[in-house]
Amino acid sequence: MDRRINYRIVIDTETCPVDKDFEGVSPYNMWVYDAAWAVVDKRANVYKTRNFVVDEIFNHEEELMQSAYYARKIPKYKEEIAQGIRTVASFYEIRKALLEDIAEFEVTEIYAHNMRFDYGTLNNTQRWLTKSKYRYFFPYGMEICDTLKMSRQVIGQMPTYRRFCEENGYLTKNGALRFTAEILFRFISKDNDFVESHTGLEDVMIEKEILAYCFKQHKKMERHLWAQA
Repeated sequence: MDRRINYRIVIDTETCPVDKDFEGVSPYNMWVYDAAWAVVDKRANVYKTRNFVVDEIFNHEEELMQSAYYARKIPKYKEEIAQGIRTVASFYEIRKALLEDIAEFEVTEIYAHNMRFDYGTLNNTQRWLTKSKYRYFFPYGMEICDTLKMSRQVIGQMPTYRRFCEENGYLTKNGALRFTAEILFRFISKDNDFVESHTGLEDVMIEKEILAYCFKQHKKMERHLWAQA
């Protein structure tokens, strides 16, 4: 480990709904079946990756898995598990691996795109599996950061991004700019045909680029999910 580098973790989850009849998408109606992260620096260099399928959910909640938004990817997951591309682990083992990486690289900041969702669903899964004995997935004191918030403050102020969204119809029904990871990466990479994988580690690889792009602009921004005192 190079102590001159400020290491960060970018994390992503894929989820299935607990109550499939619940309207809308709430992190408190979701369980995590895919959790992945990368240890990176602010320039998006990668120092370590982790890629896990959650055993308790993927293998033991088959009915709920069929309600997952990307349920069509289940055969791909099973094939890649059989090939050793993806690792099946308990949620406890996954959190233990995260804590090990935090300690190894002295990480103080964890990022996700729309961290409010990932934070909520990781906690929700943790509480259900431990019967609320353990309520929080991330360790106490960790800085919880959101690249969606960063993108709105930095990329959202760029005339080139506004023009990009308007020309391609990347607007909400109210005419506001959209800031999905897929659209942001299309803008950053200048590849308007890019399609997000919606699998954990693959999505982490584009979200780290969003993080790096925001830092590269050297603009004032609030990266924390919650406002700092």
